[in-house]
Amino acid sequence: MSKAQRDRAAARRIVEQQKAAAKRRQVTIWTSVAVVAVLVIAGLIGFGIYANQAKTTADKVVTPSVAVDGGTAFAIGTGPVTIDLYEDFMCPICHQFENDAEATINQLVADKKVTVRYHTVAILDESSNGTRYSTRAAGAAAAAAQDGKFKEFHDVLYANQPQEGSSGLTDAKLIELGKSVGLGDTFATAVTDKTYDPWVATVTDTFASRGFTGTPTIVVDGKQLTGPNGSVPTHDLLAKTVEAAQG
Repeated sequence: MSKAQRDRAAARRIVEQQKAAAKRRQVTIWTSVAVVAVLVIAGLIGFGIYANQAKTTADKVVTPSVAVDGGTAFAIGTGPVTIDLYEDFMCPICHQFENDAEATINQLVADKKVTVRYHTVAILDESSNGTRYSTRAAGAAAAAAQDGKFKEFHDVLYANQPQEGSSGLTDAKLIELGKSVGLGDTFATAVTDKTYDPWVATVTDTFASRGFTGTPTIVVDGKQLTGPNGSVPTHDLLAKTVEAAQG
């Protein structure tokens, strides 16, 4: 083979190698494009599913028409000083606070000094053996509020508070307690159907978004009230704080 022939052969090999490399690059590019396209489509599908799930969950939330503070609380009283109480019906310390402060709160309401907004949160669902008692009790309280009996039902729930770590009260017992304070079939249906249980989750989310972590949380005119060393405030401290807020 002459030198010219060898050069032409070498040139052909180089051209073929370049063509092969170009083909490999093209395949790689299109493979990458396909992968990206699949990921984009999967992402869009995933987002669509998430959006639909979020919409479905939102659609399930029934906010009691009587709720205040953006639909997250029930108001008792008409006084100028606002007391926000965040409570969980399974919380024993909430019960202790109620036992200590109930008479003071009732008197402040009667004297038209305060408006008390009760936020029924559910942070202790895991403390009821899977029955989600905190949510069910708060949902039942919402049903009672809708029927004009929130405070009565609130008080009877604490009077019959189950031990933390127990399974809590059954729906049948909640309905029975409701009947004891004058609630009827509408209330019973709401408890059985768990009409307001999804709403309780929104109340609890709002509680967390406001930076609160435990119950009871007591807020007077927008400022959290605590006792010494972060303890639960006494009825005396609550009364003095309200008096100071009145100016």
